Amino acid sequence: MTLDPSAAGDVQSPADKSRIAKAAAEIASGYASDGAALELGTVVVDGVVDPSARVRIPLATVNRHGLIAGATGTGKTKTLQGIAEQLSTAGVPVVMADVKGDLSGLSAPGESNDKIAARAVETGDPDWSPVGFPVQFVSLGTDGIGVPVRATITSFGPILLSKVLGLNGTQESTLGLIFHWADTRGLALLDLKDLRAVITHLTSDEGKADLKGIGGVSAATAGVILRALVNLEADGGDTFFGEPEFETEDLLRVADDGRGVVTLFELGAQAARPVMFSTFLMWVLADLFQTLPEAGDLDKPKLVFVFDEAHLLFADASKAFLAQVEQTVKLIRSKGVGVFFCTQLPTDVPNAVLSQLGARVQHALRAFTPDDQKALTKTVRTYPTTEHYDLEKALTSLGTGEAVVTVLSEKGAPTPVAWTRMRPPRSRMDTIGDAGIRRAAASSTLQAKYGQTIDRESAYELLTAKVSGAPDTDPTLDVPPLPDLPDLPPPPAPAPEGPSMAEQVLGNPAVKSFLRSAASAAGREISRSIFGTGRRRKR
Repeated sequence: MTLDPSAAGDVQSPADKSRIAKAAAEIASGYASDGAALELGTVVVDGVVDPSARVRIPLATVNRHGLIAGATGTGKTKTLQGIAEQLSTAGVPVVMADVKGDLSGLSAPGESNDKIAARAVETGDPDWSPVGFPVQFVSLGTDGIGVPVRATITSFGPILLSKVLGLNGTQESTLGLIFHWADTRGLALLDLKDLRAVITHLTSDEGKADLKGIGGVSAATAGVILRALVNLEADGGDTFFGEPEFETEDLLRVADDGRGVVTLFELGAQAARPVMFSTFLMWVLADLFQTLPEAGDLDKPKLVFVFDEAHLLFADASKAFLAQVEQTVKLIRSKGVGVFFCTQLPTDVPNAVLSQLGARVQHALRAFTPDDQKALTKTVRTYPTTEHYDLEKALTSLGTGEAVVTVLSEKGAPTPVAWTRMRPPRSRMDTIGDAGIRRAAASSTLQAKYGQTIDRESAYELLTAKVSGAPDTDPTLDVPPLPDLPDLPPPPAPAPEGPSMAEQVLGNPAVKSFLRSAASAAGREISRSIFGTGRRRKR
């Protein structure tokens, strides 16, 4: 039987009530959980909500990832807020992108009113009360209102930087070779001026031999990259790339009361280039991937990562980039990390990534254009079959704060499709304002660690001074080399100071990492990992 969601205002006969109650109970039985779970809301059938028919995500399956989708204004942000609250309560740290600035209310208690109270009762939360949660506010670069966070150019790597710069495949390969040249000479690329100095050197009369030696790099392509760097700097990129570099273990924090800390990233000066935001978060995820130990199956995740505006991550991405996103999402669950993508349309996420997402929370879709209708049809086909709803009709009829849900049960099987009325968050459903965020950031323990910019000797200073060979740098800093590219000629020998050793190249379909070590005081280990990002030591 397919139940009609438009019948909400109809007077229900005893037979109808019995049928609806039976259908709601049948759906809810698929969401039963022996362990702890995130409570999403309650089942709606024929417009009737059943407070006893709970829809939940088992906490043990959150690291199987998820998708939260829906048109603007349908309640995605509040769904994210409610999920983050419950994860924090369970002691799980959360990382979220606060693109629109309206998630800062997580740090303050909400306000009760008759509408909230009624919504809480009908969604199975009669004991609702306002609560604030431990939140850390950070900003990309030094021009934001949160604690400034940065990454070095050499750690960010060529693939992610190419995404930020909007380079094509040829230019991405060229940038990779430039990184490789700098890596093999021990030139630390800490900020934009370091990379500009390297490219300027390679395109100068003095650097022509070096440019020719790294294989097939045209001066014209190098010039395009240089101009893209200048544009990035004009958009505020110079405030983001540099030191001190953000240490991702600072995301894995738990407050004194045992609740997980929610880290909110705001754009800061990167508002003019939002792709920087999503790409930086991918860098953070890649760093966690390479540094966290294998964890196996856990009762709850170590960390949950939320990509808001996920379409920015995938739009115009290169094949190498997409391949590494797919690999990271596929493998990072074994490190105890769950990843949720939030976007307007499920079709914004590539199929190879979408197939890795176990939980689906789909808010209302709009079907005003032929493309919208096509996206709706594709979305319906990705859900399990259901006798209780006409999904195509349901997805366009959902009210604000309602969603069509299916997740993975504790046994790993998809749950029945559930039209769900979502629970209201307990924290403030509005921003706390810039002044509130600044006060919270100023009192943060991370302010002393990341508040002041450091500009130490790196490629810019060395090339300006015309110093050749690997610099004597801090041996505790791992400055990695670039992933090997097809048909790359053998790398040049390291500087003659001290002994050196070439390590076997590790192969990967999209990224092959060089592992080289200069064993003298003048050298340091150089390696690159996924996305060509800097490999750090295991924690």
